[in-house]
This record gives sequence, C-alpha cells and structure tokens, in this order.
Amino acid sequence: MSTAPFEFATATRVLFGPGRVQEVPDLVRGLGGRKVLLVTGTHPARAEPVRAGLERLGIPCASFRVPGEPTVDLAREGTAAAVDAGCDAVVAIGGGSALDGGKAIAALAANGGDPLDYLEVIGKGQALTKPSLPFVAVPTTAGTGSEVTRNAVLGSREAGVKASLRSPMMLPRVALVDPDLLEHAPAEVLAAGGLDALSQLIEPFLSIRAQPLTDALAREGMQRSARSLRKAVLHGPGPTEREDLALASLFGGLCLANSGLGAVHGFAAPLGGMLGAAHGALCAALLGATLEVNLEALRSRAPDHPALPRFREVAVLLTGQSNARAEDGIAWVKDLVDSVRIRGLRDMGLTDAAVPGLVVKARAASSMKGNPLPLTDAELTTLVERSM
Repeated sequence: MSTAPFEFATATRVLFGPGRVQEVPDLVRGLGGRKVLLVTGTHPARAEPVRAGLERLGIPCASFRVPGEPTVDLAREGTAAAVDAGCDAVVAIGGGSALDGGKAIAALAANGGDPLDYLEVIGKGQALTKPSLPFVAVPTTAGTGSEVTRNAVLGSREAGVKASLRSPMMLPRVALVDPDLLEHAPAEVLAAGGLDALSQLIEPFLSIRAQPLTDALAREGMQRSARSLRKAVLHGPGPTEREDLALASLFGGLCLANSGLGAVHGFAAPLGGMLGAAHGALCAALLGATLEVNLEALRSRAPDHPALPRFREVAVLLTGQSNARAEDGIAWVKDLVDSVRIRGLRDMGLTDAAVPGLVVKARAASSMKGNPLPLTDAELTTLVERSM
C-alpha cells in the first residue's frame, strides 16, 4: 500500500512489566490526586492492594463497581458517585468494562451533563470541552486495549445498541499494563479477550486507514497472539503467554485508536446491545466469516485493492508458514475459535428474524468506516449467517 499522510496519536504514558501494579499509588500522587474513585470490575478484591497503597499515602478512596459491560445508566451512577465524593482522579482496575466505565466517569465528572449529550449514534454527539479527570487504567484482562483508546463504549437498553463516548480528551493519563494480573484469568476470559485483541490487530491492518506505525504494531501483535493464545486458554498462561497476550491487547488498542476497525466491530456493537453477550465472544464468533466475506468481496469487486495482499500476509503471520495463502489464515482463525470453544451467534441468542434489523444497525456503526470496502446488504447478511 502507498503511504498516505497519517497521524499517530496517543497522549497516554504506557508502563509495562510484571509486578508494576504496585506503582499505581505513587502515579496517582504524581498526577495530583487527593481523593480517588476506584473503579473495579466483577472482582473488587483484586484492587485492594492498590486501595491500601493509596491510603498509606494519605489518599482516600471511594469505590464504584462495574458488574458487567457499562451502560448509559451505569455511567450516570458512577459520575454521581465521583462528584458526590469530591473525587479529583479516577483509577480503574479490571477488564475492558471496568476501564470503559472508569473512562466515561472521568470524562463526565469533568464536563458535566448527561452521557446522551456526548454519545455517538444514539445521543447528541456533542464534543467534550474539558479534559477528563486524571485517569489511570490498569487492565486485568487482555482484550479491549481500552487502556490506550480515546473512547468508552456504553450500552443503551432503550436503544438496544452500544455506542461510543469519544474524544482525545478521554485518553488515560497512564496505562499500567502488568501481565502478571492475567495469571488467574479464567480460560473463557482469556479466549474471548484474546480473540477480541486479535481482531483489533487484524482489522486495523486491513483497514482503509492502515499506516506504517500501526502496521508494525499489528504484525508484532498478531505473531504474539498466534503463538500464545491457544496455549494460554487450553493449558494456562505462563509468564511468556501472559506477556504475549498483554502486549497483543495493548498493541490492538493502539492500532484501533489510530487506524480504525471494520465489520467485526461494526456488528459487535449492535449485537452487544441486542444480546447482552460479552463483546470479546461476539468478535470471536464474527472474525472468521468477516475475513472470508471481505476476501470474497475484494476479489470479485475490487481485484486491485491494496488490502488484498495483506490477507496473505495475515495468513503468514498467523500460521508461521511463508507459503500460506489467504484462505489458510482464515482456516487458522476458524480452527482457533473452535478449539477455545467460542459459541456461534445463534447459541448466543441471535434469531434468523433479527438478522435484517441487525444488518441495518451494523451498517450505521462507526467501526464500519474502516472496513476495506463497503459491504452490500447481501454480503453483510451472508457474514452474519456464516457466524451463526
């Protein structure tokens, strides 16, 4: 692909390494935090060492739990908790849901107003005017890369869809990625998160906004994911696997933030609102068919498209075979999804009757803008049917 002018944006300080979670209290103090909202996921006890460290430094904490994927209502509740407690900084420790919840709370507490004032697609889409409260993101799973992205995905039960609160002002001040936090992650969490991360490496690499900096991260991340994800899920994550998966997730976040995504995430957003299934599992169920339908569409409608050779490169990176064809890479993805026991969309609750409405919602999703080429309704329908 020719190199068009590009911008690679991140204002987040990234700290990576085993055992570094213990540095969080000093980081908060360095950011001027005097009272912290500690946002946790489904296992709040994992954040207790950080709470204890903050309190030893004389920095009191209020707590807010994100028990599942964050919603508009939960963002309202968390923002009220932060404001009522007088918090001037936010630390989120958990999976992508906790990080997105904390990111939304930090932004709304600083800017005021309601989430629907700023949400894309289902809200007014107004721009944030003030930087978020100082925000430290500490992922305990390896999937979303939310620690380095400028958006928070919120579900709306009323609209039956997920949409993004998005602004460069939402970038975390610090992303602290400690791979040791993956040591006790359940296999199903590693599987869904790891395939979400893999999709966030592949889609930016094939995106119409692909660029040299994200290409380099995507290539490295795909190789790390390919050698470690299956082993981590089936046999447990040793130190090498933890490092590989944590870096793959981090690189995926940087890639999506700078080069966009594609049809996998275009469908995952409305499906999450419709089914309530985990985002990573949805991405995993969609990935193989999305690659397959895109490859077919490019070959039939855009045979000179610069993304086509990249499908073969993806195959080489994933299989480790220098002579791999594009089809071999797709087969490798499908085999991985099967081996780590990801269910199809039908088993997650999608019905045949819901497919036409899903296609309409997916076509309008912001992630679709990065797809290698616009897919027709017939192609989008085929993609879903192959993912069932």
